[in-house]
Formats: sequence, C-alpha cells, structure tokens
Amino acid sequence: MVGRWHTTPLGSFADVMVETGAGHRVLLAPTEDVADYVTSTYAFDEVRVEPVSCRVDGSSWEVRSPSLSLDLEVGSRMPLGWLLRAVPRPLGASPVWARLVDPVARVLVPGVRTVGTALEGRREFYGATDLRRVTSMAGRFDGAALGGLTDIDPPCRFGFSSTPRTPSVTTVVTTVVTSAARGATVTRRSVGRAGGSEASGQHTP
Repeated sequence: MVGRWHTTPLGSFADVMVETGAGHRVLLAPTEDVADYVTSTYAFDEVRVEPVSCRVDGSSWEVRSPSLSLDLEVGSRMPLGWLLRAVPRPLGASPVWARLVDPVARVLVPGVRTVGTALEGRREFYGATDLRRVTSMAGRFDGAALGGLTDIDPPCRFGFSSTPRTPSVTTVVTTVVTSAARGATVTRRSVGRAGGSEASGQHTP
C-alpha cells in the first residue's frame, strides 16, 4: 500500500506499507515523526525510516525508496468510484458519512470498513471520494521482483480495514480521533490517495 498524502498534521509525504508473502509487515516512512504517528495507529513487524518519494505524471505513478522501486499505471474510474463522486465531497469526507456507509461498504467491498478502532484506542474514519483501477505494475522490494498484478487475497493486516480486493487507487480523507488528557479529544485529518494491490504475496499498489 502506498500513501500519497497531500495535507496532514505532519505536512505532505509519501509512505509505504508492505506485507510479504510470509506475513511480515514493513512500514517505509520518510521521517521519524511519520513513523511514530503511523505506528501508533497501525501494526507492523518492522519499521524502516528512509527517503520515500511518489511522483505522479498523468496516469503514471513512480514510487522510490532504498527498499522499494515501483511503477504503476492508473486506469479508468471504477463503478464504485462513480457512486463516490456523486456524493458531495464535504459530506463524503465526513466522519458522519463514514458511520452511515460502513454497513454498506462491508457488503459491497469485502474486507473494507470505513470506521473502526485502531491502536491506542484511536477512532478512525475513512471518507473515500473516488476509486480508480490500477491497470499495470512493476517493481522490486529488497531486490526481489514483485511479480504480476493480482487481487489482494488474503487481505492485508495493518489495521481494522483492508484495501479493496481489486488493485486500485482510492482518494480518501482519513480522520483520526485520539484521546487526550482528562477525556478531551484531538481530531486529526489527512487528505490524500492510497493505492493497494498484491504481487507475489506482497501488498503494494
């Protein structure tokens, strides 16, 4: 899974979550702050802090880090993407909408949830506003070829929700509500795009 985040409490950045065929979960994070924030929300077996870049040119994505080299092509909007686009963006990105559509999302996109509890008791909401198909992919992780593009099966295990089974890029607003001192809450919102697919048992866009 590649995250290309435009607006976050930590600024804009790219990160990558990889699950190998053996089930080993690796986070590639560009800074210690990003690594600390992501690992307080999602579960990993290994964390690597290293430069991560994601360059987008039209329909082409180029993702690079010392551990990963990945190139992918994004295709047409999927039927569910058209439905998401029909919802006014402020509503579609809101936690209220995420609560309402969660039962529907579980049926339409098995393995995907739009609301749930992450690590440290954080409440997380996913407001998806678009969905496009990934049509081709090539890359290497730790020097090994990722193999061909295929469905995500079994689901990835970083948090309470997996990605859609079909390799795709989702435009999403993620809202994380954390507990603060004396019962107060702190809400953090991140806006970006996330891609997911599986190649030779490794989860990556």
